[in-house]
Amino acid sequence: MAKLLYVVNIPRFFITHRLPLALAAQRAGYEVHVATSDADTENVAAIKAAGLPYHPLPLSQHGTHPLQEWRTLMALWELYIRLKPELVHHVSIKPVLYGGLVAPLSPVRGVVHALSGLGYLFTDEGAKARVLRVLLAPLLRLALDGRRKRVIFQNFDDRALLVKRRLVHFGNTVLIRGSGVDTAVFAPTPYPHDTPPLVLFAGRLLWQKGVREFVEAARLLRGRARFVIVGYPEPTSPYAVPLETLQAWDAAGDIAWWGKRDDMPAVLAQASVVCLPSTYGEGVPKILIEAAACARPLVATDVAGCREIVHDDVNGLLVPPRNSDALAQAIGALLDDPPRAARMGQAGRRLVEQEFALELVVQQTLAVYQTLLEQA
Repeated sequence: MAKLLYVVNIPRFFITHRLPLALAAQRAGYEVHVATSDADTENVAAIKAAGLPYHPLPLSQHGTHPLQEWRTLMALWELYIRLKPELVHHVSIKPVLYGGLVAPLSPVRGVVHALSGLGYLFTDEGAKARVLRVLLAPLLRLALDGRRKRVIFQNFDDRALLVKRRLVHFGNTVLIRGSGVDTAVFAPTPYPHDTPPLVLFAGRLLWQKGVREFVEAARLLRGRARFVIVGYPEPTSPYAVPLETLQAWDAAGDIAWWGKRDDMPAVLAQASVVCLPSTYGEGVPKILIEAAACARPLVATDVAGCREIVHDDVNGLLVPPRNSDALAQAIGALLDDPPRAARMGQAGRRLVEQEFALELVVQQTLAVYQTLLEQA
């Protein structure tokens, strides 16, 4: 029985994006372990409740202090030496970078890197991000490339960018589109005809996710729909939307903030349009896949990741990034034509069933594991 270790930055992301895959690997005969930071006790408990051995790491999701990052690097190396997994599956940029550097110095036989979007490191044009890109490029190249490594990308754009920058060889890359969605849980419901209709934004509350543009579009369309934000701030991120700002928008009637919700199929059933005006380095946004699975029309920005799931004028509308007027026009067009919106929703459901269903993602990922073990 091969031992498989998932290394993820935060427990919440493992639960929302990788738990079904880990359980499927366990059913396929792997001895599955999980390592994350231990700050989130609720989701750490959920990992343990799922029957998966858990290993805490001194990992800060957004930290850059050199001594803290060195501690993380050493803790990973010590874990690999002690646990001796045949395979490690790194998820998100820090585990990919640090794990990719230390895995060749350990008994690990195969490494899977999952880049679920390139995040702010490759999409932000601020001075800090540009300096980090220059400093980290040689280390990232060393971490990504190697005969016993495979890099999973979720969209074509991200893979093309890193291959062009010679950070990874094309032959070591795999395209698996998204984290998958359970199409039985996220199932179609009748298109709502509520008055006023509901327009939904759901996701991490970061400025780069387009929260400001969503609120500005809500102001432009005031009275024509209810605009709802579902999610919660990420206080450790420098791009987090302050709690006070969310509360002020809610109090002013610009939007309704529903906070964190664990019943997303029920929330999506109420929505006439689901919107994500992101400029973040997305992989394929999970909320857009879930909304399409529920047969809801989408409005998103024409950026990497979003355009993987939103096919313009087929299952939704794509708009230029950072353009509140265009966003409001696209939302308004769907609100004005419910039959068109409903047809788009049905097209989105078919797309998810064909290309983004959980069973497809699981099958493709397990095939990557098997290939690496056979090569080793």
